[in-house]
Amino acid sequence: MDLIDAFLDSLWLERGASEHTLAAYRRDLSVWCAYLAEQGGELTAPPDGVLIAWFDERRAQGYQLRSNARLLSSLRSFYRWARLNGDVERDPLATIKLPRVQPGLPHTLDEDEVERLLAAPDTATAIGVRDRAMLELLYACGLRVSELVGLTLDALNLKQGVVRVRGKGDKDRLVPLGDEATDWLECYLRTARNEMMTDPMRPALFPGRSDKSMTRQTFWHRIKAHAMAAGITKPLSPHTLRHAFATHLLNHGANLRVVQLLLGHSDLSTTQIYTHVAQARLESLHAHHHPRG
Repeated sequence: MDLIDAFLDSLWLERGASEHTLAAYRRDLSVWCAYLAEQGGELTAPPDGVLIAWFDERRAQGYQLRSNARLLSSLRSFYRWARLNGDVERDPLATIKLPRVQPGLPHTLDEDEVERLLAAPDTATAIGVRDRAMLELLYACGLRVSELVGLTLDALNLKQGVVRVRGKGDKDRLVPLGDEATDWLECYLRTARNEMMTDPMRPALFPGRSDKSMTRQTFWHRIKAHAMAAGITKPLSPHTLRHAFATHLLNHGANLRVVQLLLGHSDLSTTQIYTHVAQARLESLHAHHHPRG
């Protein structure tokens, strides 16, 4: 496990990997180590053929292609690092090809569904005002939930209408807020935040308990509750409003490069999936409304 810890440290130091990413790598490598122990092998010298046998077993057990591809990618990253570091004599994955996985279209919401979700919180309460401000900000800026709950007061510049967001790899980006999000943030800061915090000078923009930043899990539970209240039955994920943000921008003619910058994607190919979502929406509208559809 010392070798795994060293690998994870390198990911954190050299690539700025998030805690979520590091936890996923640790989980994958721990599963692999447990299987090797059952086979009498070691992490630094897995027996020939054991990796192929393991993936054959996983497929027989019903693991999906996407799951196996992610696991194989984790192992490949580890063994490449270990080989360069001199910790293994050979890379056992050097001749194994990663399975090609077609990206699935992300779940998103129509514009009217987003409006219903944003209007769901009871803004007669401090918690409702906080939730409305968070939802408006999430949709207006296309933030990741982790980015949203991690915001501090000094990240906001309401006069200029921008928010400074710290994304993956500790990279900062400035994202415009829009009038509606700005109005709700001003309302929240003027009223609800002071009411909810014992010490309003604490840095967390959106507090949970003890004036600390709300957790991702707590906010995700809030989203699901508001979606239920709004009568939204579509599958939701913590990224649903982020997906909606990107898709709706493209539907209204935004440039893909601009959407990439707003989302904080390092690679344009990551953003391109939203062109497929927009295209699927256009095809659906054509099929429904065109007389020859």
